[in-house]
Amino acid sequence: MKIISWNVNGLRAVIKKNFLDYINDESPDILCLQETKLQEEQIPEEVLAINGYHKYWSFAEKKGYSGVAVFTKEEPISVSNTIEEDRFDNEGRILRLEYKDFILYNIYFPNGQMSDERLQYKMDFYDQFLKVVKKLDDEGKNVIVCGDYNTAHKEIDLKNPKSNKDRSGFLPIEREWIDKYIANGFVDTFREFDKSPEQYSWWSYRFKAREKNAGWRIDYFFVNERFKDSVKNAFIQQEVMGSDHCPIGIEI
Repeated sequence: MKIISWNVNGLRAVIKKNFLDYINDESPDILCLQETKLQEEQIPEEVLAINGYHKYWSFAEKKGYSGVAVFTKEEPISVSNTIEEDRFDNEGRILRLEYKDFILYNIYFPNGQMSDERLQYKMDFYDQFLKVVKKLDDEGKNVIVCGDYNTAHKEIDLKNPKSNKDRSGFLPIEREWIDKYIANGFVDTFREFDKSPEQYSWWSYRFKAREKNAGWRIDYFFVNERFKDSVKNAFIQQEVMGSDHCPIGIEI
């Protein structure tokens, strides 16, 4: 089974580029999208017409903001859009799909750059999320968590760590949360297969950053420790254009 995650930075924008060709060529078993930036009535006809997938959506209350979607060939047992705290559930950031062998979370984690309040919201979201997935892990469930985490973990995960050390996305408090996540039994799948530098998943639209590969790795697939051996490959598709992020994936 191949699972892909992609922050498309606007589904209506990427649909005008290579999105349909990408799905056709890649044919993932599950495709998780973040930052769809639309409401239900704005889903493009071309997306509704994609065959072979059950499609699930979570929309933000605020228009043109956030939003996640999952297209899945296998129908899940259940679908929800909560991490069990109301203030985190109304921004269209969460989809939880339960399958026979695992529970999959597709999450667009908050960005903390706007203000101190949003940074605190991001950290609170992180902590609440960890509480929820840790409980599933303790219950013996297999857990996969993909999406845009909005934090680069280590210096190897961004081009310019020194100049970004005071910027949200690479603050010590954010990086320490990923340390805590790992300490609680969750595994960064990509680094199980590839320890090389310059493996990024997001590039600023400014300063020709993508052309220079001056990027950040902020999109991840994490799994809990007991599910680690089921992951046969993890990859980043840096060559795929259409968004300021590129798709990432695992094979299980």
